[in-house]
Amino acid sequence: MPVDLDAASFDAMVERALDELPDELARLVENVVVLVEPDAPADDPDLLGLYDGLALTERPANHAGFLPDRILLFRAPLLDVADSVEELEEEVRITVVHEVAHHFGLDDARLHALGWG
Repeated sequence: MPVDLDAASFDAMVERALDELPDELARLVENVVVLVEPDAPADDPDLLGLYDGLALTERPANHAGFLPDRILLFRAPLLDVADSVEELEEEVRITVVHEVAHHFGLDDARLHALGWG
């Protein structure tokens, strides 16, 4: 049975996941905003998260002045995959790490190989 959690509590869970990133890693995240969307895109309704931007490994030296990249977390699909608040917290943490890893240039194949897929 999916977890029922209000938007404010879900947002707080996302904030905790971001706070748990190691400081040395978090300091390297540049020009990225994290947003929670209520639902995944209609063409991929089971999507848990999405990195929308240009990875650090692909950015030109003159990347300044661009709009921030975005990490989108999709609340409804994340709630649907968890059977408990603890499981949801773990899934949110994994999704945050997964999307931050895309910011650093890791693709899905590499993340799966590392166990973060």
